[in-house]
Amino acid sequence: MVFAGGVDGAVPMRQILTPRFAVQVVRSRWFMVFACLLIMAAAGATYIFSIYSKDIKKELGYNQQTLNTLSFFKDVGTNVGILSGLINEVTPPWVVLAIGAAMNLFGYIMIYLAITGRIAAPQVWMMCLYICIGANSQAFANTGALVTCVKNFPESRGTVLGLLKGFLGLSGVIFTQLYLAIYGDDSKSLVLLIAWLPAAISIIFVYTVRIIPYTSSVAARNTKPFFWFLYISIALAVFLLIMTIVQKVVQFSHSAYVLSAFISTIFLFLPLGVVIKEEVKTLIQRNKELEGPPTITIETPHTAPSSLSKASPLPKPVKSPSSKGISCITNMFKPPTMGDDYSILQALVSVDMLILVFVSICGLGGTLTAIDNMGQIGQSLRYPAKSINTFVSLISIWNYAGRVTAGYVSEIVLSKYKFPRPLALTLVLLLACGLSLSCFYSHVPIGLYILNVRVTGHLYDVEAHKQNAGKDLTCIGVQCFKKSFIIITAVTAVGAVVSFMLVWRTRKFYGGDIYAKYRESAAIHEVDSSTEMTVHGEKSENTENNEKNDVWPKESGNANKVQEGG
Repeated sequence: MVFAGGVDGAVPMRQILTPRFAVQVVRSRWFMVFACLLIMAAAGATYIFSIYSKDIKKELGYNQQTLNTLSFFKDVGTNVGILSGLINEVTPPWVVLAIGAAMNLFGYIMIYLAITGRIAAPQVWMMCLYICIGANSQAFANTGALVTCVKNFPESRGTVLGLLKGFLGLSGVIFTQLYLAIYGDDSKSLVLLIAWLPAAISIIFVYTVRIIPYTSSVAARNTKPFFWFLYISIALAVFLLIMTIVQKVVQFSHSAYVLSAFISTIFLFLPLGVVIKEEVKTLIQRNKELEGPPTITIETPHTAPSSLSKASPLPKPVKSPSSKGISCITNMFKPPTMGDDYSILQALVSVDMLILVFVSICGLGGTLTAIDNMGQIGQSLRYPAKSINTFVSLISIWNYAGRVTAGYVSEIVLSKYKFPRPLALTLVLLLACGLSLSCFYSHVPIGLYILNVRVTGHLYDVEAHKQNAGKDLTCIGVQCFKKSFIIITAVTAVGAVVSFMLVWRTRKFYGGDIYAKYRESAAIHEVDSSTEMTVHGEKSENTENNEKNDVWPKESGNANKVQEGG
């Protein structure tokens, strides 16, 4: 029995159904991508805050401004990844993922215990701390999984970012389907699911995610599996979209929710088939290399050369002594060439980074404000809880669409037309003045605090007091958020204008081949490795020849007989 592998040839099943092949799959570059997809698919719990925020508001007696303050600390944890970045600089990725899993479990478990009355109601600052710690686990997942994948596929950065961030965007609707299947329509139990599921997935794959040295070989630069992953993710998104709409108009039984969640899980594991297919191709290629007819050579005596003249190892670059003595603070103000990796200190004083910070403050603050307040927006418009859950799920799906489109399309237009990514960011910001979120991402939630807490939360509470004379904290009507979103639109437009500065500063860099350095570095590394192997091989061969030449006069007769008879 054989297994076709997508190229000429086949592999016997006895070679596939073995522990050796299983280890090959698990240790492969593409299985690492599959593991990262699952980690990211479970890391987006912060996007469904609006589903359980009403439970926090009701059970702990918060007003809207206090709830938005809690939401702000959630987004601080989500977006500030300095701590995870620093840890990742000195430890392998598995350490980052393990720490993130522990933070996720602790933070959300404490919130679950608080809203279910299993512990005394915490003070506001304690709840802010819990949700900040729990949400910061997403930054650890981003650093451990996403950053590692980008390093392993440096010539497909946009594709990798778009794909993984797309699964992160789908995380919200995936969680919704799972919690409806496991716990029923109990939004408090959703917090429990958020606590244990992402932590469990990170621990399961903790040793799989690692840095794999990049090479310029055809196999390493193969990007076809990324497109298969994309097709599977699109199918998953379409299925979830259909289920979200159907569940809105049809009363689902618990069994129907279980079936929907089961099918969603199958879609999540379909990329594993792509991984196995790629490893079967590798096995086929390896078998072909071993199928060639064996060559029989008769060794004749010869004298060893006095010195190695064919090859010599390439000199390794030596750092100048002066570079070692430069302190971190001094090097902080000497940024590398555009396109090279910045240290954290260099990024803090980079003009380009400061522009990105300001643009993110203006751009993402407003869109995250809309997501975090979706529960209250729906409530103000008198929508039932089921409809609000539908809105959150639809946002999650369009979140996915924006991220994937940004990643794949930006990579294609960059490679074909030299279309700079900062210009794409600017266009998305213009679109985001009322329509989109997911084509860009921020690491600075200052804008969220200003727009969400100080503007939206304050104006909501003012309107609620007007309507209810301070007796009720719920606002009803379009006026609850009207002024807030007019302000948000204006701020986002300012961010779009400022982002043109970054387009101008990076125009020359994006006009060239931004990935050339990775190919050159990989090629030099391969030349160094092959040369070193050649030199060591010649030394070994010459040593053997010398030994044979030493004994040749004594055994020449026997050797001649062997040659004549063989």
